[in-house]
Amino acid sequence: MLWIFNICFVSFFFLLVSSGVLIGCGVLFVMKDLVYFVEWELFTINSSLVVMTFLFDWMSLFFLGFVMFISSMVIFYSSVYMAHDEYVNRFILLVLLFVLSMGALIVSPNLISILLGWDGLGLVSYCLVIYYQNIKSYNAGMLTALSNRVGDVAILLAITWMFNFGSWNYVYYVDCMVDVVSMKLICGLVILAGMTKSAQIPFSAWLPAAMAAPTPVSALVHSSTLVTAGVYLLIRFSPVLQESRLWVFLLFFSAMTMAMAGISASHEFDLKKIIALSTLSQLGLMMSILSFGYPIMAFFHLLSHAMFKALLFLCAGAIIHNSSDWQDIRSFGAMGVVKPLTGVCFNIANLSLCGIPFLAGFYSKDLILEMFMLGFLNIFLCGVIFVSTGLTVFYSFRLLYYSMSGLFKAQSCGGYSEDEEVMLWSMIFLTLMAVSVGCLLEWSLFSSFEVVILPWYMKISVLFTCGSGAYLGYLVGMLDISILPIGLVSHFSHFFGGSMWFLPYVSTYGGSVSPLVLGNFYLKGMDQGWSEFFGGQGIYDITQNGAKILQLLQDNNVKLYLMTFVVWVVLVLVITLI
Repeated sequence: MLWIFNICFVSFFFLLVSSGVLIGCGVLFVMKDLVYFVEWELFTINSSLVVMTFLFDWMSLFFLGFVMFISSMVIFYSSVYMAHDEYVNRFILLVLLFVLSMGALIVSPNLISILLGWDGLGLVSYCLVIYYQNIKSYNAGMLTALSNRVGDVAILLAITWMFNFGSWNYVYYVDCMVDVVSMKLICGLVILAGMTKSAQIPFSAWLPAAMAAPTPVSALVHSSTLVTAGVYLLIRFSPVLQESRLWVFLLFFSAMTMAMAGISASHEFDLKKIIALSTLSQLGLMMSILSFGYPIMAFFHLLSHAMFKALLFLCAGAIIHNSSDWQDIRSFGAMGVVKPLTGVCFNIANLSLCGIPFLAGFYSKDLILEMFMLGFLNIFLCGVIFVSTGLTVFYSFRLLYYSMSGLFKAQSCGGYSEDEEVMLWSMIFLTLMAVSVGCLLEWSLFSSFEVVILPWYMKISVLFTCGSGAYLGYLVGMLDISILPIGLVSHFSHFFGGSMWFLPYVSTYGGSVSPLVLGNFYLKGMDQGWSEFFGGQGIYDITQNGAKILQLLQDNNVKLYLMTFVVWVVLVLVITLI
């Protein structure tokens, strides 16, 4: 156990110091507008250089610093949360591999090295999702792996097509891709990869299923690593995205993802799944503003969302850890009384997710929604985005009511405590960041402010949306009623909305089972059938029979066979002449 504590402490200290250095360097790079492109020659074979390239600019340094800070808090938190696990050392090493893969993806300007980090994220995430080794974890891990393989294949096809330009360093070709029609195919493949990794429709089912992983892993995955990799890659390719006209396609599907996640979370009672669906909603918001032509705002919301979402998961993990692994919010209550400090951190994270003024989420979400109103966006998509934002506040306040009010209803003989100081310190550090990171990032990223001038009714529409969503969420939680009408239509609507618009059924039965059944048929009929008869097995049988004949000839007297052959020839001639 002492060795485990040492590896946790060393990893925590190294990641925390590295995050401070990287964020400080990011501020310096912003102020001086610096970009460093580093090529590291690994080895040379017959005058062919094999080099590893790194891109250090303000965006990669900021993002890498945030990833390391959140990872340090998660590892520090895990030293207590996972202390009773027999294989906690394996868990810590997997988390470190996860961070290493994300770091490789962030600083890579090369599609080949991006694929290394991309596949590393997929492989390690599969190992973490199946960590508890039960049927639910195995099914969730398989769904996660198969869904993300679509994006991996898209990256491979983009690498193949980009070979036409002589190099895989995409940063050299982002500007010229705009004018080359054939290179827009790469943009389409990258969009497909980003949609799978960031779980946009129709690849959304794997994200709530990945909740089978331990809660510290969920905090890391949903804040700054796996699901944000697709958004980050599309931010890098944003100049091509705007010129290729594929942004309309991405805008529509990301807005639908926001609406689907908000409706599904409003029907959900599982604590971790509600937070996972809120991540899906925020990813849709990032993709929407990115496709609308504002990549810096998408990156701004990506960083601010990372802090309060990691805090939200760590608070949820502390509540679940102290509730005998119970996750149904209807059984919670009085968290602010029995766990006051955890309740404060949980409320701050939830309010920041809602975009309450002067918390981290407010600075990015309010600006994004105002830019939507300022731009040329049709009334349908604008309405979908605003309703989805209201639904975010709705299910957040519904969750707050169920978890904070009333009495604790899960166990008749049980109690809460806040004895785990390590877990509390992790949540306190993230709470401080969730409060202050919004204004700090706005001062750092936007050196010159542009005034957004809108009519008064459009200015207050964001506050009205948040206020109405908060009131309805509190009312629904207090009255314990469904938000839908009573009757048969209510049952269908509840089933449709609560099942993520049937996407898990499509992904499981239509997306996974059918290809597996067809693959089994192909395996039996082709690989183990005709291919074996005419392929490797057939060649093996012919070779084996020929070798047996040759061996028989070598083991016996050749003269005997020659004499037998001559006798047979003579007999044939005699019979023929007669």
